[in-house]
Amino acid sequence: MSTVDALTERAMIVLQDRPVVPLSAWLVDALADATTSGRAVQLVTPPQSRITLPLRLGAAASGPHWVVRDGDAYYEGLSGRPMRWNGATFEPVPDARDYAPGFTARPAGPVGAQLGLTYRVRHGAADPEVGGTVERMLQLLTGKSPLGWGTSEPVAEPWRPDRFTEHVRNRESARVVVAGDGPRPAQAVCAFTAAGGGAVNEATTVTVGYAPQDPPPLAHLPQLVGAIAADRPVASLLVQLTPGRADLTTEPRWTGTASPVALAVAGAVPSPQGIPGQQVGPPRAPMTLFALGDGRSPEGWQRHRRLLQHLQTPHA
Repeated sequence: MSTVDALTERAMIVLQDRPVVPLSAWLVDALADATTSGRAVQLVTPPQSRITLPLRLGAAASGPHWVVRDGDAYYEGLSGRPMRWNGATFEPVPDARDYAPGFTARPAGPVGAQLGLTYRVRHGAADPEVGGTVERMLQLLTGKSPLGWGTSEPVAEPWRPDRFTEHVRNRESARVVVAGDGPRPAQAVCAFTAAGGGAVNEATTVTVGYAPQDPPPLAHLPQLVGAIAADRPVASLLVQLTPGRADLTTEPRWTGTASPVALAVAGAVPSPQGIPGQQVGPPRAPMTLFALGDGRSPEGWQRHRRLLQHLQTPHA
C-alpha cells in the first residue's frame, strides 16, 4: 500500500515537503490504488517545491493533481488556478478570476528552454526492439545512448534493449521513464499499448533542457527528422518549445507556455497554403516536415490547427 496522508471518498491526499518531488515508486503505487478505488490522487506541496518532468507530464494528463499550499491559500501548480478544500477534495474556487499570487511570483531559477519531441509509432510483432526508436532519438539529441529506464524515479534498470522490450511486450499497457545521458538533461516518457496481433503502439515524449545562454538547435531539425526517418521511421513527430528550467523540473510559477515549432508526418504530403512543407528522409521512408513557428509565438498553435485540418481532409 502506498503512503497516503489523508483518504476520503473522492481523493487520496499526499503531502510532500521537499525541494524536488519525483514520480517515485510509492506514488506510482498510489496512482494504481486510486484507479482501482475511483479516487483522485492530489499531491500537495509548498511553493518552494519543484516536480520532475515525468511527474509533470503525468499531472498534465491523468496522473496526480498538483496542489500548492501557499500560506492559508491553495492553487494548482501547473495552471495557477486558486483552489479550496471542501472536506473531501481540493476543488477550484468558483468565483476566482485571476491567477493565485504565488503563481505569478518570479521563478526561483533561470528560465531556459525545454525542447520536446513527441512521436507516435506502431511496432510490428516482428520488431525485435520496441525501445529502438527512443534510443535512437536520444542518441541524436544527446550524442549518447540512454543511461537507464524504469517505471518510476530514479530509474532502476540500466539500458538494455532486450529487457526493455520484454517489459513492454509482457503487458497490455506500459508507461516507462527513460533517462538520457550527455551534456544536457534529457528524459523520455513512453506510453505503450498492445494493438493486437502482437503489435504495440508507442507514444513518447523526449525532452532536452537548455540553459538561457544555450538555445536549442532548431535549425538542425530537418537533419534530425531525416535521420529518424532513415533509421527508425515514425508516423508523426511534433516538436515544441516550452520555457522552463534546464534541469527539466517545474516550479509552481508562470514561466510561459509551450508553442509548436514543427510537425512531421510519414509520407510525401502536399502543403496547405501558408504552411511550408519540406520532404526529409530517404525515398523508401520519406517524411514531410512542416514549419509551424519559432517556439515562442502563439500563432504556432493556429498553424498547427490548420495543418491538422488539412491532413484530415482527403486529397485526390
